[in-house]
Amino acid sequence: MSQTPTTGVPVIDIAPFLDGSDAGDVIDQVRTACEGIGFFAITGHGVEAEIVDGLRAAAKGFFARPAREKATVHHADPSLPRGYRAIGDEGLAYGAGEETPPDLKEVFHMGPPDFPDEDYFTCEAAAAHFIENVYPSTPADFHDAAAAYYRRVEALAWKIEEIFAAALDLPADFFRKYTDRQIAALRIIRYPPLAATPLPGQLRAGAHTDYGTLTLLLSEDRLGGLEVRTRDGAWIAVPTPADSFVVNIGDLMMRWTNDRFVSNPHRVAIPPEDAGEASDRLSVVFFHHPNYDAEIACIPTCTDADNPPKYEPVFSGPYRVSMYTATRLETDD
Repeated sequence: MSQTPTTGVPVIDIAPFLDGSDAGDVIDQVRTACEGIGFFAITGHGVEAEIVDGLRAAAKGFFARPAREKATVHHADPSLPRGYRAIGDEGLAYGAGEETPPDLKEVFHMGPPDFPDEDYFTCEAAAAHFIENVYPSTPADFHDAAAAYYRRVEALAWKIEEIFAAALDLPADFFRKYTDRQIAALRIIRYPPLAATPLPGQLRAGAHTDYGTLTLLLSEDRLGGLEVRTRDGAWIAVPTPADSFVVNIGDLMMRWTNDRFVSNPHRVAIPPEDAGEASDRLSVVFFHHPNYDAEIACIPTCTDADNPPKYEPVFSGPYRVSMYTATRLETDD
């Protein structure tokens, strides 16, 4: 581990857990990070470079298309989280109850790339989660690249769940029954260079916490990046080493663990005014989220007579819908 989690974000090689050579050390490092700052970067994750490079190339090709073309990549119901969102469509700080100018980013949003024609996935309760994705026609390989990346990172998230389970003294497969039909969202985000001076309080992405169990971020080491707030209120940069993913705890995991694992506020900072093209940043964010009908109640190993449950149980799907609604800006004139 490279830093103390209370003062920085550690970088953890998880290969010893994946290959079974020294799982205990990885578990200890991850536990310390989750109970401290709630963020850590991972190397040794095994995700193939061709999958990562393929998605990055397709995403950059899409964002380079004309604005009018990108604007056509949307669901027939514009309220549904699928397809393209332009700069100004969203303010993440709204989900935390903070009124700020809209975020300076453009987004492509998708959910599970395929799902069975079965009642669980097609019933009324599933309608807000298992939605057909909308893909751009250019680049031609965008659909395949995005779907391959989604499924590969989904598998990585399940392995991280196993690390979490071990850190919480739970059976290795404890979380799987809650996430085997997960409703993760993949958001491909471009933070363009500044076109004008930001408004007061405006950020690339406003301060917020994530909603689910864990988030897997693939980013770039460029100006104007991710920052996390420490427990003493300071904002610090999150490292994004080459070939790494950043992992952070989401709100549902914090509820699940009775605040043992920490979901900390984070934001994407404004780059220096003179940064120019050096601040053009691509981030790919996988928001791992439990099955829509999973009940999130305090984990038994996270409570005792002196530490009763702090939260009432919630169901995963309705919880996420309520948070999505809070972050969308009103567009009616």
